[in-house]
Amino acid sequence: MIRATVLGGIGHGTFFNNEDFTSRIWEALGGTLGQVAVSSLIAVLIGLPLGLAVWLTASGGLAPNRIVNRILNLVVDLGRAIPFIILMLLLIGFTRFLMGSTLGWKGGIPALAVGCIPFYARLAENAIRNVTLGKIEAAQMAGASRWQITWGVAVREALPGLAGAATVTFITLIGYSMITGTIGAGGLGDLVYNWGYTQNMLDIQIMVVVIVLLLVELVQILGDLIVKALDHTR
Repeated sequence: MIRATVLGGIGHGTFFNNEDFTSRIWEALGGTLGQVAVSSLIAVLIGLPLGLAVWLTASGGLAPNRIVNRILNLVVDLGRAIPFIILMLLLIGFTRFLMGSTLGWKGGIPALAVGCIPFYARLAENAIRNVTLGKIEAAQMAGASRWQITWGVAVREALPGLAGAATVTFITLIGYSMITGTIGAGGLGDLVYNWGYTQNMLDIQIMVVVIVLLLVELVQILGDLIVKALDHTR
């Protein structure tokens, strides 16, 4: 059993040299990264078309449709309004059907993905809306099709914003994954709850928090570099 003296264990080396802990911490970190990476990919793949649809059907969009736009906005807003912990509980049956089990790192993917699809969709819509209108009008005057304008101009010009939105989504999912871990979905959340909290091991709680902080900072740095590389205006 992992049992380092609270805080003092770190100084005496029992914390880092505990083979049981070190094997679990790497497994938990891998589980969290797997959850977040797959969920982020799903959120972007579905959220981007949804955000585009909201932008296209808005007043002044390429395919304005008031009724469709209201429905899409309602879907996005309701999806963002549901507290994640409630969404996670509501999707337990769906998760069990889709993944075969709610346990393990894969069991957290459906709730994480569904929870962040509307989140990314709204961020994507805002990024695309900020594209200079003159560039879209120039493409229209050149005879470009709606498809060409949408993907070749709007999405292309919005890539830095879309990458920034993906970074924010990834970081948000790291926080959400801590919650899924408390119901058996593995990852760092499972470790900090079942070992750090229930067994009152403050040093493990602190270590997981430090790891999460470092992970978030690393993701933000990488995201900023990608945004800078995509931004041709700099």
